[in-house]
Amino acid sequence: MADDPLDDFTADDVTLRGRTRRVYRKGAGPAVIVIAEMPGISPKVANVARRIADRGATAVMPSLFGVDGRDPRPENLGYPGAGANMFGTMAKACISREFTILATGKTSPVADWLRDLAAREHERCGGPGVGAVGMCFTGGFALAMATDDRMIAPVLSQPSLPFALLPGRGRSIDVSDADLAVVQARCARGLQVMGLRFAGDRLSPRSRFARLRELLGDAFLAIELPDDAANPDSFLPQPHSVLTEDLIDEPGQPTREAFDRVLDFFAEKLELQAPPAP
Repeated sequence: MADDPLDDFTADDVTLRGRTRRVYRKGAGPAVIVIAEMPGISPKVANVARRIADRGATAVMPSLFGVDGRDPRPENLGYPGAGANMFGTMAKACISREFTILATGKTSPVADWLRDLAAREHERCGGPGVGAVGMCFTGGFALAMATDDRMIAPVLSQPSLPFALLPGRGRSIDVSDADLAVVQARCARGLQVMGLRFAGDRLSPRSRFARLRELLGDAFLAIELPDDAANPDSFLPQPHSVLTEDLIDEPGQPTREAFDRVLDFFAEKLELQAPPAP
C-alpha cells in the first residue's frame, strides 16, 4: 500500500469555534464521523470511511493531525521515516491544548469541535441522527460526542487515552465525569455505545472496558477479540487496531466479523439504505 490521494472524496475547509480543519466526505445518507487514529488519515483509515459510505452513509472524515493520505507503514516510509512520522505527530498532539493526553476526568477540547461538526453534518445530511467511530488516540472522542442527542451511534475502537501504561489510568477514559453522566442518562433512555479491542491490548486495557460496563451497563456493546485474530502482517508491535492495521478483511475472520458488526450498528441506528449496485 502507498500513499492515498483521497481523490474519491470531496474536501473542503470547515471553520467551527474559530478553528479551521480540512474535512473529507464520501457517500450519501446520514452522516458518520470517522475520526482517524494516530498518525492521521492513513489509507486504511480512509478505507474505513469508504466501507461506511458503501453501506449507505455519508462518511465525514476530519483531519485532526498528521499528513492526510500518508501510508505510515515502514514499507512505505522506511523504519526511520515511519518512526519519525508516528512520534513526531504524537509529540505535536501532546503539546496541543486541544488534546487531553495524560489527565484523567477531562474531555479533550477538540470534542467540542467534533460535536459542532456532527451537528452541522446532521443538518446537511438529514436522517435520524449521526454516528461516529473513533480509533485509538481518538476512541474516546466518539463517547464524548454522545453528550449531544444527535449522536445516536457512537463506536469506540481501542480507545487509548489517557495512556493506560501510566499508573492509575487503566480504568479512565478521556471523558469528564460530567460528560459521562450525560451519556449514562442517555443510555438509560436507550442509547447504545459499541466498543472494540483486542484482549491483550495494554494501550486499551480490559479495565477500561470493565469501567465502561459498570457505567453504561447493557448499553455498552463490547467486542473483545483474541490476540491471535489480529493480522499477522501488521507492523504494530501488538494487536491493537481492530478496523485498520490488524484487520484481516476476509469472510470468516473475527476482525472482519467485528467490522461488519460496526457497519450493521450504523445501518440499524441510522436507518441506512444501501446504495444501488453500479
